[in-house]
Amino acid sequence: MPISFEIPERITQGLQMTQALAVGVMRPEARQLDENEHTRPDTLINMTWPVMKDQQKRQLDKLAAQQKSDAPKREGPGILNLNMVYTFETLSWGDVGQMLCLPTALLAGAAIEAVGTPEQKERFLRRFAEGDQPMWGAMAMTEPGAGSDTSAIQTTAVLDESTHEWVLNGEKIFCTNGKLALDESNGVVVVWATVDRSAGRAGMKPFVVEAGTPGVTIEKQEIKHGIRASDTASIVLKDARIPYENLLGSAEVRQREGDSTKGFKGAMATFDASRPLIAASAMGVGRAALEFVKEKFAEEGIEIPYNAPYHELTAVQRDVLEMEAQLKAAWLLTLRAASMLDHGEANNLEASMAKAKAGKVVTWITQKAVEMLGPLGYSREWLAEKWMRDAKINDIYEGTGQINTLIVARRLLGYSSRDLS
Repeated sequence: MPISFEIPERITQGLQMTQALAVGVMRPEARQLDENEHTRPDTLINMTWPVMKDQQKRQLDKLAAQQKSDAPKREGPGILNLNMVYTFETLSWGDVGQMLCLPTALLAGAAIEAVGTPEQKERFLRRFAEGDQPMWGAMAMTEPGAGSDTSAIQTTAVLDESTHEWVLNGEKIFCTNGKLALDESNGVVVVWATVDRSAGRAGMKPFVVEAGTPGVTIEKQEIKHGIRASDTASIVLKDARIPYENLLGSAEVRQREGDSTKGFKGAMATFDASRPLIAASAMGVGRAALEFVKEKFAEEGIEIPYNAPYHELTAVQRDVLEMEAQLKAAWLLTLRAASMLDHGEANNLEASMAKAKAGKVVTWITQKAVEMLGPLGYSREWLAEKWMRDAKINDIYEGTGQINTLIVARRLLGYSSRDLS
């Protein structure tokens, strides 16, 4: 059966509006927001909130209908994840920092979808579809002493049986949209904490912390190298009381040898869904840099001959062709990882492949772009140096390039984390 690389029509229709937003709103404000970190991209937020709200409502209504026994069953694969990677790529071409500030449940929603009960999904995600003001969802996993090794999380959750509440204590850092979710809206943050340190990974559980919860404070907003338009915060939880039902999934901790709970599996499933999106975002930044380089070269009369023998090309021409090839390779891995989710297939290996490849590729492409453009590429007159700064985070968050490479090696070789670390 032949493989088609045509974008499904249902996706292309929405992409036209997304592209207009990236070109007309995000790209013109990219430099100003980069120079003034912690300034909210209100133009983008106000324009996208009604659309994001409507999309969230339609998605929830569709899921609710599918859960009914008499509802018509969907035939064939969906396009939700594929649509999202195309959207992330396009918006990140506009400005990745602004893209991360979109009013959406996405960061929290991925964890809620992976671990939450149907009732929890309806209860927490419905607010994003029916609220009167823009809202944000965030996820808090990274800690000062627990980055890539999520099993080292020290934030604790203790059940107060007298009040039937969870009491959370700990500190979370590098929480994307943390301030927006907790301080400026009635959003939510999914906080990963341990209910039993002696159980290791099996004791890890996700808790939905709602804005306005006493004992939850924003410690600081990070001053960053790139994606400066985005909100990145440190969160402190001090005797923060969370309703019992805000624990996603089950509170059960299994400690049998080789057994794991849905809590840790849910954390990994969250990454399986989010890593293709981060890879797509990297592709948007990489495409922006590559297109700009080709545009400037064309202005100087430098052509890229695609039908000439490789040995006849200049070093610059060969570099551009290699940039295009690497970008396309990473993009195809990203599409595969997202499509597998839409087909209901496990994509742990493919998600890590896409993320590792995309982070490495976008870092190289943007650095090469600055190098090829010379002094002006390094100056702030053009956005090339900004894209180079924005690119590096893609090789760090949602699992570093090294961690994702390690995951790929384990899956290919059949090793466990104990065997290969």
